[in-house]
Amino acid sequence: MDIGIVHSIWTVFLFVSFIAIVIWAYSKRQKQRFEEAANLVFMDDEPEVSAGENDRRKS
Repeated sequence: MDIGIVHSIWTVFLFVSFIAIVIWAYSKRQKQRFEEAANLVFMDDEPEVSAGENDRRKS
């Protein structure tokens, strides 16, 4: 097998893999999952404490 053929096969494989990933990422089935992951940043485990309440807790 010539090195040119190996490079061609590798290029086609990578291109097909890229197209498959793009189709997967933009599929409607994944939309809900990606929206939940995007909103994880905004979810807090604990409610915010004001400065006055924070001082009382330390005492």
